[in-house]
Amino acid sequence: MEELWPAPAVEVADAIRSVCQRLLADTEALTDAISTIAITAQDDPALLSDASLVEEDRHLNRSDLVQWLTSNIQHPGRRVEPYVGPRITAYIGDLVARGLAPDFAGGWRAALGIGWRRWLEECAAHCADRDLLVGVLDVSAKSLVQYALDSVAILREVSLAAAMGNADAEAISLIQMIAGGAPVSEDFAEGRLRYRMARWHVGLVLWVDDPRQHHVLDEAIAAVRSAAAGRNTLVARASATSRWIWLSGADPADLPRVEEVVAEEVSVAVGRPGRGLDGFRSSHQDALSAQALVIRLGSARRFTAYADVELIDALTKDRASARRFVGNTLGPLADADPELRRTLLTYVQCGFNTTRAAASLYAHRNTVERRVSRANELAVVKVEDNPTHLAAALLVLDIAPEVMAG
Repeated sequence: MEELWPAPAVEVADAIRSVCQRLLADTEALTDAISTIAITAQDDPALLSDASLVEEDRHLNRSDLVQWLTSNIQHPGRRVEPYVGPRITAYIGDLVARGLAPDFAGGWRAALGIGWRRWLEECAAHCADRDLLVGVLDVSAKSLVQYALDSVAILREVSLAAAMGNADAEAISLIQMIAGGAPVSEDFAEGRLRYRMARWHVGLVLWVDDPRQHHVLDEAIAAVRSAAAGRNTLVARASATSRWIWLSGADPADLPRVEEVVAEEVSVAVGRPGRGLDGFRSSHQDALSAQALVIRLGSARRFTAYADVELIDALTKDRASARRFVGNTLGPLADADPELRRTLLTYVQCGFNTTRAAASLYAHRNTVERRVSRANELAVVKVEDNPTHLAAALLVLDIAPEVMAG
């Protein structure tokens, strides 16, 4: 690329290299800070509501950060060429296919505010000499701003190329409109999507952690189709790592059967059944919320029905609040033997019936009574005082055991 400013002095280059090396070691925390503000600044509800797209946007931000830092370690203070790899290209293609046009420039402006403040702090801590600090900030500001301009330009080029080559954009755009609440008639939707609308629907989201696992995702979709034989099935590519699926029939689909056939590498979120166009929409929104919950809490759970976690979703919109709620409700029980928590949760879910709980746990009735008594002693909120709060806190830990780790 054409160089637009002189190379920095040796001492300035050395200082930039040192600061970049320190920041590179803190890549994940800095990526989280930048990603949160950058994606919020784009103010696109469809983007913000899809956890898979949010994760891909985070990957894009991380890639940009690592590219600039590593380039400035190798060639301090020089112009950095943006890198758009296959995963980012696929992400842009998915956005275009769904009719989403994120404000990349707005996202970069917000990200620069966070990134530049952190850069200033690190440079000030490293450069004791005033002239050296001025030199470092002068050349690094040029490099960082130019990198933002070059990145926005290339992302727009990739978006344009994706728009020109997307044959399925019309169908995916219609799905996006329906999911977003646009006024679309059932007859029109059925004709365009070749999917029965005037029936019961169950919406699912299937996703993997790595785009290279797309073959596992394809196998999972085939397995779901097979398990839902006799039902109308609609599949849409949501991102490089996720797929949206709808199953329709005269009655709601058999979800345990779906759970059985999906490979362990694939995560599944399922919405509550709904009928007609509104049911198509609401079940899909439920599934998206369940997926967002699993990703937000860092849960290893592979099959999540929104009907089972709706209360948990409301309680855990942010991790800090979830941690406070669990701590204030369970107290020492949060750190106790997991078997105590599992027994107490099962006891509450079985309607405080010790015999049923023992059968569910394959344990002796006396064992269940002893565990329930011990768990209740440790908990701050007692089962007889507020079983709903207690069960909710236990469910949070059941879904995401790491939530108390910070």
